[in-house]
Amino acid sequence: MSAQFRSLMAAYPTGVAVVTAFDRELTPWGMTVSSLSSVSLDPPTLLVCLRHLSPTLDALVHNGSFTVNLLHDGARSAAELFSSGDPSRFDRISWEKPESVGGPHLVDDAHAAADCEVDHMHRTGTHVVVFGKVTRVVHRSAAQPLLYGLRQYASWPRSA
Repeated sequence: MSAQFRSLMAAYPTGVAVVTAFDRELTPWGMTVSSLSSVSLDPPTLLVCLRHLSPTLDALVHNGSFTVNLLHDGARSAAELFSSGDPSRFDRISWEKPESVGGPHLVDDAHAAADCEVDHMHRTGTHVVVFGKVTRVVHRSAAQPLLYGLRQYASWPRSA
């Protein structure tokens, strides 16, 4: 069933984001996700799904806040970097600390970012669903979003 389920989900295209957080020592952590959804407009709430053994999840839990960086179509290298587990990933990209709560903002790779406070979490299997109340949204550009499906990256088709 696992192989069939992976095949099913690979055929479902989705946007690509990097979830970031700071740990207790203010060390930045982050990971690429495609499991992201809007939950409510009032209050503005979204959910992300993170591996339960992820250091990014640990940082998010201890800090109580995180940022969802929505990647633009020129940020494939950032998506791959943050899915690689490379411990020096934050040395290889441009980022900045948000004004209040949240995690690092990927200034060159994200067309928008949402700073969130953790509302609650729920563990299911290998992942934890994190619900975050959005406290601030930053729009950086009008670039097209980066998409992922059929095990490849793509961009939104431009209209003729």
